[in-house]
Amino acid sequence: MKFIVSSSYLLKQLQVLGSVINSSNTLPILDNFLFELNNNELTVSASDLETTMAATLEIDSTSQGSVAVPAKLLLEILKTFPEQPLTFTVEENSTIEISSNSGKYALAYAPGAEFPKSVNLEEPSVTLVPADVLATAISKTIFAAGNDDLRPVMSGVFFQFSPEGLIFVATDAHKLVKYARTDVKASEVADFIMPKKPLTILKNILSTSDAEVKIEYNESNATFTFDNYNLMCRLIDGKYPNYEAVIPKENPNKLMIDRSQFLSSVRRVAIFSNKTTHQIRLKIAGAELNVSAEDIDYSNKAEERLTCDYQGDDMQIGFNSRFLTEMLTNLQSDMIMLEMSLPNRAGILTPVDGLEEGETVTMLVMPVMLNS
Repeated sequence: MKFIVSSSYLLKQLQVLGSVINSSNTLPILDNFLFELNNNELTVSASDLETTMAATLEIDSTSQGSVAVPAKLLLEILKTFPEQPLTFTVEENSTIEISSNSGKYALAYAPGAEFPKSVNLEEPSVTLVPADVLATAISKTIFAAGNDDLRPVMSGVFFQFSPEGLIFVATDAHKLVKYARTDVKASEVADFIMPKKPLTILKNILSTSDAEVKIEYNESNATFTFDNYNLMCRLIDGKYPNYEAVIPKENPNKLMIDRSQFLSSVRRVAIFSNKTTHQIRLKIAGAELNVSAEDIDYSNKAEERLTCDYQGDDMQIGFNSRFLTEMLTNLQSDMIMLEMSLPNRAGILTPVDGLEEGETVTMLVMPVMLNS
C-alpha cells in the first residue's frame, strides 16, 4: 500500500478531522486516523464512537488497503513540513514510512480492521440545507444550549423540520434562542436533538463552504454530507421541552435601542455588579433607559443613562448581565427590540434590522428578582 499526497492539503484535512478525537479515549484505537485507500481515493476517518467524521482526498496511488495511524504524531510532523509531496508506504514490519524531500520518518500503525465501523442509516429522511444557512443557524443557537449532564436534552440544539420551514432551538432554562427559516423547507415533518460537539465542528468548516449540506437522519443518528466531508453522529435521546409554552405572547412594553450602545453600557455596568448574581437593573421611563448595578458587599455601584424609543408603562426589571451580553453579542443588527410584560416574566430580544428574507431570530432571557 503506497500513495503520494501534498503535505499542506493533507494537514488541512487532518486538522479538521482531528477535532473529533478526544484527548483521552477509552479505546486506544480511537487515538488514530483510519486511512482507507482505494486507488487514487483516500478516505481518512476519525471517531470518538459518538461522532465519526470522514474526508475523501484525491491522491496519487494504484493500491488498496486500510491502516490506523497515530493522529497526534502524524499532525505534529505534518505541521513542520513546507508544502511538498509526501510518499506514504506501508512496510511489512507494522510501520508506515513517510518520505519527504528532507528525509524519512516511520510510524507504527494498527490494522485498519480494528477501527470501529460507522453505522449505516436504514431508509433515512433527507433534507438539503445551504451551508451558510446551517452555519448561521448553529452559531446563532449553540451558545444558548445548556451544560447540565442531568438534563441531556437541553445540552444540544433542537432541529425541527417541516414543509413550512426549519426551526433551530437551544435553551439552558435561563435563556432560549429560536432561529427560524421559511426560505428553506423539508419535505416532511421531523425533529431531533443534535449534540454540541459535532455542531461545533460543523460550524467551523461550514463557514467557508458554499455547498449544499445533505442531512440524513433517523431516530438515533444523523449524517451531514457536503464537499468532501461526511460527519455522522448519535443524536441525543429524549423529548425536547415545549419551548413555545415559555415564550410570552402578550408583551405590551416595547423598548427599541441601538444594539452596540446598549451592549457597551451593559458590559461597563456589569463590572460593578455582584460577582455571584451578575445582576443589572434596567429602569425604563419615557424615552430614558437607566442601566445600573450594585455590589453591596464591596460598596461598588454604577449607573448609566441611555436614550431609547419606548412604548409601555414605566418599569424596573433585573437581568443576569452575562446572559444579556451573550445575546447582544450574538445579534448582528444595528437596532434591537426588547419586549417585556412584567418584571417577573421573560424578556424577548429580537433584531430590528439586518435579517435576510425568511429569517427570524427570537431570544428569550429570564429576569432575576430585584432586591428593592
